[in-house]
Amino acid sequence: MISFDEFQKMDLRIGKIKTAERIEGSDRLIKLRVDVGNESRQIVAGISESYSVVDLINKNIVVLMNLEPKILKGVKSDGMLLAADVNGTPVLLTTEKDVPSGTRIR
Repeated sequence: MISFDEFQKMDLRIGKIKTAERIEGSDRLIKLRVDVGNESRQIVAGISESYSVVDLINKNIVVLMNLEPKILKGVKSDGMLLAADVNGTPVLLTTEKDVPSGTRIR
């Protein structure tokens, strides 16, 4: 269990995927450029077995903004997208309606 105060430390925002490309040498990784309102973030996600790069463009996603950067296959990831795990298959969390990029999730 975590406290509500600990939960509030997570900076969750809506982002809109602007570009997506497969990462060479990886079967699963996609490099995304995501508009999160006041900035653009590069995020690397292991979702290529479930999503084509074309289908990701302009999709709203949920982004964890204040996660330490990580290097995956030589590519820096400055955040994490949130996805449900359905029998080992990622399903992106998205919005029911269009929501402005950068909108905070509470």
